[in-house]
Amino acid sequence: MRNEIIPYNRKLKDRARELRKNSTFTEVLLWKAIKNKKLGVEFHRQVPIHNFIVDFYCHELKLAIEIDGESHNDKEEYDREREKILESFGVKFIRFSTIDIRKTMNGVLELLALRIRELHPSWDF
Repeated sequence: MRNEIIPYNRKLKDRARELRKNSTFTEVLLWKAIKNKKLGVEFHRQVPIHNFIVDFYCHELKLAIEIDGESHNDKEEYDREREKILESFGVKFIRFSTIDIRKTMNGVLELLALRIRELHPSWDF
């Protein structure tokens, strides 16, 4: 399946690179669990899409993973608007809290695998 190209702001490339170099602890934990197609699909870190950067993104499924932690405090309205804009490009979201990742990683991975199966029914691992 060919990946659809979603436009992005080229000015965000350097910021995305910076975010990858300075990942949070929970981003590192989740990345170790999903990189190298460990869940059957390929994810990338800190991906510019339109005028935003998502924490993790699978081009094949158009699935973004967002980790909600301190950086999202008091930004619920911004996050909703941002998600709505990206959904207009066909991007689907799954969100996890930093607490969930730290304390219940197996549950996080199970929910993520379930979401992947919903979007890619022929997938099995």
